[in-house]
Amino acid sequence: MEKDVYLRHIDNEKTHWWFSARKEIIFSILKKIGLKKNLRVLDFGAGSGTNVIMLSKLGRVDVFETEKTTKSYLKLKFKSKKNIRVVDKLKINHYDLILAADVIEHIRNDRKIINNFSKLLKKGGHILITVPAFNFLFSTKDKALKHYRRYDVRGLTKLLKKKFIIKKLSYFNFFLFIPIAISILILKFSNRKFIKFAETTPNNFINFFLRVVFVSEKYFLKFLKFPFGISIILLGEKK
Repeated sequence: MEKDVYLRHIDNEKTHWWFSARKEIIFSILKKIGLKKNLRVLDFGAGSGTNVIMLSKLGRVDVFETEKTTKSYLKLKFKSKKNIRVVDKLKINHYDLILAADVIEHIRNDRKIINNFSKLLKKGGHILITVPAFNFLFSTKDKALKHYRRYDVRGLTKLLKKKFIIKKLSYFNFFLFIPIAISILILKFSNRKFIKFAETTPNNFINFFLRVVFVSEKYFLKFLKFPFGISIILLGEKK
């Protein structure tokens, strides 16, 4: 990602409706599979560390981030947390759980990184991935974020099925899909840059409303799959 994007994430990750709601949805999926405590967890591509404290409820968390400014921020942010460490190197067959939240779309060879995730996990370990959905929504925002692609469930399944048993796979951010998709398409075809607007926390009322709508999906995802959405969430178990 561009440096100003990282800095904006740092400024907005605690308050922005999308970051906070996505975190709750991720945790609800992890709780559903009944993971034990005291896990070895890897937050791969942690960005501004939105999900790290949540993951630390499950055990010891290794935080991996390559962007230098953000990495320094993470070290300062979590320096007093005994069960959280920012790492430079990753260990093979070491982790019980890997979170890659909106990460693999930034990587040119996504098949290679999925294979590497499999090597890092213990046998029977779990991976939770979120990605942006539908290439027709690829816009200037994706370009600013240095995305190579967006996904659909079929393509994501094909990418992971050789290494992982897929235990949960669904689109999400379903309820807001139509207004967000229409807005993206209008801005896309007018060739407008809108990432700063999209990733800056809106006023309190709008932020609260969008968060309530988005986070409500965690209750539905416990027992159904959404047919479409702005993003996709996948939970897999290493074969």
